[in-house]
Amino acid sequence: MAGTGSSRRTFIAGAGAAAAAGAVLAGAAAAPAAAAEAGPPPAGRRVAVLGGGVAGLTAAHELAERGYAVTVYERRALGGKARSMDVPDSARGGRRPLPAEHGFRFIPGIYHNLPDTMRRIPFPGNAAGVWDNLVAPREMMFARAAGREDLRGPIPWPGHSPAELTPEEIRRALAGILQTLVRLPPHETAYFVDRVLVFLTSCDERREEVWERTPWWDFVRAERMSNEYRRILAVGITRNIVATKAEEASTRTVGTLGEAFVFNVLGRGADGPPDRILDLPTNEAWIDPWEAHLRSLGVEFRIGWTVREVRYAGGRVSGVAVEGPDGAARTVTADHYVSALPVEHARRTWSAALRAADPMLGRCDKLETDWMTGIQFYLTERAELVHGHLNCIDSPWSLTAIQQAEHWPSRDFPADYGDGTAVDCLSVDISEWDKPGILYGKTAKQCTREEVAREVWAQLKASLNDTGKALLTDTTLHSWFLDPGVDGIGTPHPTNQDELLIHPVGTLYNRPSADTRIPNFFLSGDYVAVDIDLATMEGANASARAAVNALLDRDGSDAARCTVHPMYRAPELEAAKRHDRWRYRLGLRNLFDLG
Repeated sequence: MAGTGSSRRTFIAGAGAAAAAGAVLAGAAAAPAAAAEAGPPPAGRRVAVLGGGVAGLTAAHELAERGYAVTVYERRALGGKARSMDVPDSARGGRRPLPAEHGFRFIPGIYHNLPDTMRRIPFPGNAAGVWDNLVAPREMMFARAAGREDLRGPIPWPGHSPAELTPEEIRRALAGILQTLVRLPPHETAYFVDRVLVFLTSCDERREEVWERTPWWDFVRAERMSNEYRRILAVGITRNIVATKAEEASTRTVGTLGEAFVFNVLGRGADGPPDRILDLPTNEAWIDPWEAHLRSLGVEFRIGWTVREVRYAGGRVSGVAVEGPDGAARTVTADHYVSALPVEHARRTWSAALRAADPMLGRCDKLETDWMTGIQFYLTERAELVHGHLNCIDSPWSLTAIQQAEHWPSRDFPADYGDGTAVDCLSVDISEWDKPGILYGKTAKQCTREEVAREVWAQLKASLNDTGKALLTDTTLHSWFLDPGVDGIGTPHPTNQDELLIHPVGTLYNRPSADTRIPNFFLSGDYVAVDIDLATMEGANASARAAVNALLDRDGSDAARCTVHPMYRAPELEAAKRHDRWRYRLGLRNLFDLG
């Protein structure tokens, strides 16, 4: 795998190669971590957790608190897609390496399970553990290209909190927010708000049987509306946020997430503000303290160990074939096994016998993934963009970004990182890898790493420098770093080790439960069916809690079960949902559905 950093000079000149940096990173990832020696675990209480991302670390955390002897097997680095990483060879003068990541962290107030875990991870000086490292950006922006006015607005918190969430009160609140931020024609704003009310008052049966099979594009009637409506409320909500296409995305998935954010903005059912990020690079703020805490609970880690096959014999998992850091094949045995790998990796490890024992596993082959990958640009001067996230909704590659240094108040970026000249990190997510760009006319997958960086930089400037002021300039570009999980781009065989689960219509029915028919085998990951119907860290965390509860049930344990917090349901809307269930069973439309 190849990770790339590039100086401003080589970036602008078009030269530079990433192989050496990638080799350094790959070698570091392969090094095994030292594991603390532990005495023999109690009979029946040894658990092998396969994967060390958010799902695997959560499962290990919950199991260790309940007295289980846990070993985590991770092929690369703890934290999975949530981790941050060092830019190889970027540190000078005793400073830390420049921080990079798969994509910027976003921990909204609609999450409850993940914040609960974060509160239980100690951090020096923090009463609420690493949860106290969350900070709320003040604003957000839709950045437009071709001279269109950028749409900037404050993030409401505590925001408008109506006394009652009646449909009319929701209509007024949402219309006001949209008219302030989006500025669509009034009839389009009114229509979209009506569609939101349709979803909010739809019963569960209508959501699962109708809206799950309806693309978001069709639900919001995007084809009939203005280009602004389509770019912001159809494409902007789907492709730029959850890396799925509006023409294909399940309305149930998009609507469920949107519903949670509506309640969050209206001050209901939230753990905190709608937008929160960490006040340090992810590993400093969260993953490293988590690892230290889990080690203190007795969890052992095997880093650089790749899971090859989950074997089945005698009605249960008999062992797991792994490859160690030295390339040697080994067999891991335990009493219980939690598969916490991403679905595209997990399903390759399920043997034919295992699949035959539980047909649910075979349905996971129908789940789909796509590319959503990060690139960081390090700047020698602060750019006055926005104090929060920006969404470049006209960019062909569906870019979203955030300037990070201002949100890391305890770090002096030039003094603490790199060579002392980079003062900011503009972290960008690329959500669209299959459409031509503006610089080379090629898709991101067809571009070399250097061309991807140049193309993203050009698209950022097209969105941000189009109103008479150059906010981003080549002279302030220090270097860049593209996620090392991306490889082979610019060749006929591009690969991505960290794809993202997407949610086309109908995929809900292929998502497995955490419990399986195999008595000592459990599933954890953002593809597992939990209340939040979206590939998120919250979903990974909730699924791990569900897997641990299933394990406890199978084990006959008297330990307290993990709390799995459901998505918030506004009590004022339950009567409307009951009414809609009656209408649905009679074959009638939702009361607010005017077509």
